Amino acid sequence: MDTIFAAKLERIEQVLAQALPEAADTRETAAWAEKVFGTLPAAVNAGHMTDLIGPCRALILQGGKRWRCLLLVLCAEAVSGGSGSIDTAYALTPLVEFVHTASLIHDDIEDNADTRRGKPAAHITWGLDTALNAGSWLYFTATACIENDAVPEQLRLKLFQLYVRELRRLHLGQAMDIHWHRNPRLLPTADEYMAMVRSKTGTLASFAAQAGVLAGGGTQETALRAGTVAADIGAAFQILDDVQNLTTGNPGKKRGDDIVEGKKSLPVLMHLQENPQDAPLIASYMEAAARDGVDAPQVELCIKLLESSGSVSKSFEQGKALVQKKSAELADLLHAQDKLIPQLFSGMLPSL
Repeated sequence: MDTIFAAKLERIEQVLAQALPEAADTRETAAWAEKVFGTLPAAVNAGHMTDLIGPCRALILQGGKRWRCLLLVLCAEAVSGGSGSIDTAYALTPLVEFVHTASLIHDDIEDNADTRRGKPAAHITWGLDTALNAGSWLYFTATACIENDAVPEQLRLKLFQLYVRELRRLHLGQAMDIHWHRNPRLLPTADEYMAMVRSKTGTLASFAAQAGVLAGGGTQETALRAGTVAADIGAAFQILDDVQNLTTGNPGKKRGDDIVEGKKSLPVLMHLQENPQDAPLIASYMEAAARDGVDAPQVELCIKLLESSGSVSKSFEQGKALVQKKSAELADLLHAQDKLIPQLFSGMLPSL
């Protein structure tokens, strides 16, 4: 993926760096602060911004696939047909990447996670109060890019409306997930699970696709249709992420920490659909893991139980098939001739 999209990724990184500079007393930082905060009292200096910028910038610089940014740009290119400038699309990439980063900071706090991308989570490094405040601030700061000169005036209100609606959906999905994992004996239906992941994870994919279509000059109707398809792609990657947690472990995380957190992932729900009698056993495993941590023997016992029914492999195949189907559907919807959208997502598919 990096080879195919290298030039696009390089430009995205440049935009992100400019949208969230280091907190240093430079002319560039002063201009950025004026844009983000307006005119500040003379007593405020760059050092006062460190606890806002630091946790957010550190997490962004730790990596990430930037696939939501790429999706935004590819959707813009598809609807523009290569005839128009896509400067607007690139200018908007902080919208999706900053929201994603803010959600990771808050997610780690809510899950009591110690690590993210192989390093201590933001609240471990910076403290709970600083990380919580910085993550909240980044949600609001993301919208500063809408006021970029590259974004046409007539598009700004649509983007603000789209942004706040999708952010409400993201937090609804997170609320559903928290409600279920706080009680190991509370089980959602498979339909409820899919509704949750379409909101929690799918909403940023939906937002990226819709913003890209609008940036490329597409219609509101096309944007809405693209967003619906992209939400399914985001949901599919959440399924695959849940599977990876139970197999190799997510990058920078320990295998099975979803068991510790009591996550009702698709492998769990598929297993219980065929083996409802195992519900008390799985609940007891999750309770023990929550009490004793990821190294508790109940973590591996739970994983082995899920593997024994084939629910892990079945979930993997379902997620993979959904990615392939919906990425092709999105490319067809936008009349993308270069097939870069399916290539983007096929390059991200993990192996079981």
